[in-house]
Amino acid sequence: MKHTTLAISLLLPSLVHCGLPAVPSGWSLKWADDFKGTGQPSRDNWIYDIGHSYPGGAANWGTGEIGYHTDSPNNVFVDGNGNLVLKAIKDNNGGWTTARIETKIPNFAPPPNGILAVEGRLKLPKVAQPQGYWPAFWMLGEHFRGIYTNWPDCGEIDIMENVNGVNTEYGTLHCDKSPGGECYETTGRGGNVGGGGVSLQDGFRVYRMELDVSTSPQAIRWYLDGKQFHTVTQSDLSARVWNGLVSHGYFIILNLAMGGGWPGSPRSDTTSGGEFLIDYVAVYTKGGNGSGSLPPSATTTKTATSTQAASGRCASLLIRWWT
Repeated sequence: MKHTTLAISLLLPSLVHCGLPAVPSGWSLKWADDFKGTGQPSRDNWIYDIGHSYPGGAANWGTGEIGYHTDSPNNVFVDGNGNLVLKAIKDNNGGWTTARIETKIPNFAPPPNGILAVEGRLKLPKVAQPQGYWPAFWMLGEHFRGIYTNWPDCGEIDIMENVNGVNTEYGTLHCDKSPGGECYETTGRGGNVGGGGVSLQDGFRVYRMELDVSTSPQAIRWYLDGKQFHTVTQSDLSARVWNGLVSHGYFIILNLAMGGGWPGSPRSDTTSGGEFLIDYVAVYTKGGNGSGSLPPSATTTKTATSTQAASGRCASLLIRWWT
């Protein structure tokens, strides 16, 4: 009986919407979306990517995926429980529709001699047959937007990728040139970590990236639930490539791809209707002169003020189940 109670105490907090956490001491909240209400995510915050590719870009986003990205409320919506939902749906002809959105702000960056952190609390799709599912939380360099043909020189930081429903989180840096180059393209400089006893598909987990230009060597770090699992430092790359990565800002992307070069194609029995849930996305900075990204808007400040109550609800749930 004792063991059963412990298992419940670990599982239940990961299944609830918690909202934005309280801002940690020493950090500043620069931007966030907590996905309150219903309807669709705000077009003041997000750009909807439609189709298979950027204008002038390679077909299938260059990844070979087959899902057609839409702005339909069937594929992308806010569920009324505090979550953004990206949903993959198989149509009667065997095709797939899904969704991909990116922040309207293109240039999140660390302040000079400071740190940028981008964090999201996510629950990955859980379906009976997940072959072909490819959820991702990632960033592209700001000068990719409008050019679309300068990958990977623009820089890509994959905060979280997952394929085919495995209980593993992958974090990767793409850079320099393809094929080959200093990031070994098209593979990239990657690391991974297992999701543990509560799988990435069974509960919400916190995924985080820090771009730190305050240290020597400078570094990009990846975290799952606050535990660092991967690092790429300034010392790993030439000055030319590293400086190219940190000399500009990045925009954030959330998407649920279907098929592609990494996961492979969906099977005939791949389950339709899988949902990628996003509780919140938040951008923080620390140190420096605070000028590394746009200052909080009135909306962001209001959202940040309300996070104390949200995080308090989660804290009370944790205490209640642990006592």
